[in-house]
Amino acid sequence: MNELLQHTSLRNLSDLCVSAIDLSLVQFKPQRRRVRPRRAEKSGFRYYAVNAIIVGVIAFMPLFVTQQCAAQRVVDKMVATVSAGVKTDLITYSDLVWQLALQPDTPLDNPTSEDLNRALRLLIDQRLILQEAEKLPTINPTPKEISDARDELAKNFASVSDFQQRLMRVGLTSVKLDEIIEQRLKMEKYLDFRFRSFVVISQAEIAGYYKDVYIPRLKARSPGRVTPTLEEAKSEIERTLTEAKIESDTDAFLDTARERAEIVILNPI
Repeated sequence: MNELLQHTSLRNLSDLCVSAIDLSLVQFKPQRRRVRPRRAEKSGFRYYAVNAIIVGVIAFMPLFVTQQCAAQRVVDKMVATVSAGVKTDLITYSDLVWQLALQPDTPLDNPTSEDLNRALRLLIDQRLILQEAEKLPTINPTPKEISDARDELAKNFASVSDFQQRLMRVGLTSVKLDEIIEQRLKMEKYLDFRFRSFVVISQAEIAGYYKDVYIPRLKARSPGRVTPTLEEAKSEIERTLTEAKIESDTDAFLDTARERAEIVILNPI
């Protein structure tokens, strides 16, 4: 399983190489001092012995650096980039697997191309919404909202233990999970701000839905059940129609955003 992108730095290794080279230059610098003839041979031996050690260290450093680079090579795979004109977001294979892990009953062992591509399409849409949402700093969720949303997410699984085990299997840390939840809350707040505030459901729409959809569906699902009056079902119908309009407006927004955005698939999955 691919782990989280590991960002490594060779600055320490580079500094070590520079230090070793500087040391060698100091050792090779000619020393102008008088020495007694009897000790010249001994001093010369020490001089070449010390420098031979330094040269060996310098010769070994490239191999050491190469081995360190190989050991710290990024394991993750870049899948796609998404840019709506403000910034460019990278989607990795880990992002896809994390998305699958947060979906109950979705297999994590050898995920299918269909599941991965479904997750990719969802993440592309999320990135497009998030890039717009981040233009409004006032929609940042509070720590309590993030904590409550995390608890609600865990309820979708068989148990908290099962939820935590899925996270561990894909290397999704608690810090990264909170980051994902925070992004989701930002998107929800943005969609509410952009669409929900402007949704208006007329009485005619409620009455039409009650007659054409609500009653026939209720009779088909629960034959013999007492049918609620229009007034009794009004609040439920209004919520249903509101959510449907928000979903429709969101789909239209995403269609336009996809057309304008630059979406690049780096590695087909």
